[in-house]
Amino acid sequence: MAILLFKTNPYMPIPDRSRSAGARSRKARLRVLFQVETRFRQGLSDEGMGWYWKRLSSLQRSVTILFIFLIGISVVYFYPSSKEGTELSHNGKRGSHSGAIDKLDPAEQARMEEEKQKIRHARKQIDDIVKRVKVGTKKGPPVNLDKVANILPVEDNKDDKIEDDERFPHGNVDEDNGKDDNVDGQIVPPQKGDSDDFKVEQNGDKAYNFFDSDRPINERQKAVVDAFKHAWVGYKKHAWGHDEYHPISRTHSEWFGVGLTILDSLDTIIIMGLKEEYDDAREWVKEKLTFDKNQDVNLFEITIRALGGLLSAFHLSQDVLFKQKARDLGERLLPCFNSPSHVPFSDVNLKTGKAHAPRWGPDSSTSEVTTLQLEFKDLSRVTGEVKFEDAVTRVSNHVHNLPKKDGLVPIFINANTGNFRSSGTITLGARGDSYYEYLLKQWVQTGKTEDMYKEDFVQAVEGIKKHLLRESQPNKLVYVGELLGGRNFSPKMDHLLCFLPGTLALGYKNGLPSEHMDLATQLARTCYEMYNKMPTKLSPEIVYFNQAPTGKDDLIVKPLDSHNLLRPETVESLVYMYRYTKDKKYRDWGWQIFQAFMKYTKVEGGFSSINNVKSPGNPGFKDKLESFFLAETLKYLYLLFSDDPRLLPFDRYVFNSEAHPLPIYAS
Repeated sequence: MAILLFKTNPYMPIPDRSRSAGARSRKARLRVLFQVETRFRQGLSDEGMGWYWKRLSSLQRSVTILFIFLIGISVVYFYPSSKEGTELSHNGKRGSHSGAIDKLDPAEQARMEEEKQKIRHARKQIDDIVKRVKVGTKKGPPVNLDKVANILPVEDNKDDKIEDDERFPHGNVDEDNGKDDNVDGQIVPPQKGDSDDFKVEQNGDKAYNFFDSDRPINERQKAVVDAFKHAWVGYKKHAWGHDEYHPISRTHSEWFGVGLTILDSLDTIIIMGLKEEYDDAREWVKEKLTFDKNQDVNLFEITIRALGGLLSAFHLSQDVLFKQKARDLGERLLPCFNSPSHVPFSDVNLKTGKAHAPRWGPDSSTSEVTTLQLEFKDLSRVTGEVKFEDAVTRVSNHVHNLPKKDGLVPIFINANTGNFRSSGTITLGARGDSYYEYLLKQWVQTGKTEDMYKEDFVQAVEGIKKHLLRESQPNKLVYVGELLGGRNFSPKMDHLLCFLPGTLALGYKNGLPSEHMDLATQLARTCYEMYNKMPTKLSPEIVYFNQAPTGKDDLIVKPLDSHNLLRPETVESLVYMYRYTKDKKYRDWGWQIFQAFMKYTKVEGGFSSINNVKSPGNPGFKDKLESFFLAETLKYLYLLFSDDPRLLPFDRYVFNSEAHPLPIYAS
């Protein structure tokens, strides 16, 4: 205090601080300090503190009061803490001076010790999150500290735990060494690498090397790889860099003019470990791919195929080239969301950014505007720019609040009004399918933190069981029909709907009701029979189920519905069913389907869709190789036959509607 007043009191002699040659010696400065201290003490003893206080300026008084206040705060803060620490060290429990904890029974002491361990662990997690916020070197979404409170331990929710189920003959442990899709409600988020971007660590310790020549691969997988190479050689020779390939005429055509087959196939090439094909595709992306085109594109199709393909390729390869291209495309698609209702327009010009409704009418397909969310959310996580996720979240929130029929939605929605078409058909087939798929997968993608999507999905499943579920005659195949105009039932089921068994199984493994797995098992059988009951062993595009008790065939196929487009939905579901049950029949069904593709759709230049699955002698080629045959069908077959538990485990990846794996995040 004396030193403080010495520096500020104008009535006291101030020592000369000049650094000139005439500066005072050290002895002289000590003499001045002694005079100051003497004067200070005399002032206090002769006239008291009041005399001295009156001679301080306002600034000096404020500084003195602040100094005293800080000392008081320090005493108040540190004294109780030190006291508590002493109590805890002596008694083991806060505030206990009587040793009461020693009187508890051993079980209670153990329980309290466990709670203390949980709290210490939770605080460590919070410290880690705070460090991540402070460092700020990683790209990605900001950490939501509002959710930090959820880390603190709460009472265990025993209702959420899935018990052992007889439908899982190997129990709840699957091929991923117990680390795949755990049943305790916890999704393991991807680990981060040392780069600025998320790096998916597939088995905890190191990233999966897709190009490792020593990777385990069996004979069935090799057959699938050979099929992919056969198609790829034809495409590269006759249609390289173009959207679509026609293997009979060996020509090509354009849809969006962005090399769609290459972008759609990138991650399949990586997953199969085809290094030469990967190098060729990457070189084309680097040197030739541009989205600066005066070209209208469909928002849904280019999102699931091109944007999803680029994001997946980035996650699997960590090559920033794919991230840069994905961001460029995402920017060009954002104008679609500038509608009066925020429900996106279906089409946009890549160069001008002009968005509009489809040419054929004023409405967008419901599935199309609600099957963008996985990709745009992942783009935000990869780039750190929230605008992509914000755009699709507004759409999801809007659709969530619209009236529905027990969770079921019509297949058309207007971008201007934001309302469903009241007379729209309700189906889980074309124009409706992936709305339901993305409800569940958004919940999974965000670490099961966005319960709105789970609740909408569960409600929709109840609506399916109430309004759409039927059994055929005479063999009682369970199927999902349609409500024409939202009211009248039709026993029609698209092959597209065969995604549903796999999605239901995924939900069950993530804690949804066991009835979902029951339904998945029944529908998987039905989807297989759509292949098995055809002479070619290939499914038609659409089937009708017999309702008449006197009918002898469960399936009715109309001439215009008898074509096969090399679709993936059934083999997609078989992958989930096999991984979760280990039932070998699902692999055998997939192998039968693959052999039918090889027998009836393989041509010299690749693979072609066929016109008639009921005519093995003359199936008729449509002369078109759909890009999803390379992106989805062959990829899912390769995964179905894989014995490698580290290959794309389902607790670390969620697959978009075009089979592009994207990482699961913690929030």
